[in-house]
Amino acid sequence: MLMPDPNRTHPALPGTVYLVGGGPGDPDLLTVRAARLIAQADVLVYDHLIGDGILDLARPDAEIIYAGKEASKHTLPQDDINHLLVQLAQKYRCVVRLKGGDPFIFGRGGEELEILARHGVPFQVVPGVTAAAGCAAYAGFPLTHRDHAQVLVFATGHLKDGTVNLDWQALARPKQTVVFYMGIAGLGEISRQMIAHGLPPQTPAGVVQQGTTRQQRVVVADLATLEAKVQEAGITTPALIFVGGVLQLQPQLSWFEPQAAAETA
Repeated sequence: MLMPDPNRTHPALPGTVYLVGGGPGDPDLLTVRAARLIAQADVLVYDHLIGDGILDLARPDAEIIYAGKEASKHTLPQDDINHLLVQLAQKYRCVVRLKGGDPFIFGRGGEELEILARHGVPFQVVPGVTAAAGCAAYAGFPLTHRDHAQVLVFATGHLKDGTVNLDWQALARPKQTVVFYMGIAGLGEISRQMIAHGLPPQTPAGVVQQGTTRQQRVVVADLATLEAKVQEAGITTPALIFVGGVLQLQPQLSWFEPQAAAETA
């Protein structure tokens, strides 16, 4: 159990927890406010998908706590993280909870703030560039386009109970882009369900692994062949799945060269 800091002016008063979006990976995509808070923080609690170099912005004397979650491997259970933030707010004035992408888009940010609110801990939210926007931009296709997609849908490919039981009828509609977070393990099922509920097998689809970073890899195919091509390429997490007509623009609009970025870093 963390004890209140005796050197603090008002040890009985909670500090502020800043729920900060760390962006999709490239540290240049941090917001100015996110970078400023990371540099000011007394303590940072950070997730697995924080881009290289972002923690370098922290003060040398800041406490750094890893609370990352990988597939079937959680450093701290979510309930423990929620209560850790409450404890840290009793010890420090500035607590930064640093999450990949945007904390309110499949980042469990709402769950953490519910606990803080219940305990009377002040908090603020700093949005970040969500992975869908960052990965699509760096992979070379828009998420919306007047000719291809008038609707944009974000879905999780991994529900709390471990299933992939989604509203397939709503997801498998034409003229929209669907982005699946945390769905690589269920890619085959996602493709089959999208086809079974009405999308043509030739619907453009793709996967972006470690988007916006020097390790970015992109596979573009169609729903019928995407799983096989992803397996052939050896694509693993972290990665996002994209489905929709905008993917056909990728060969024309691709601009980011990870190898060139690595050589100039």
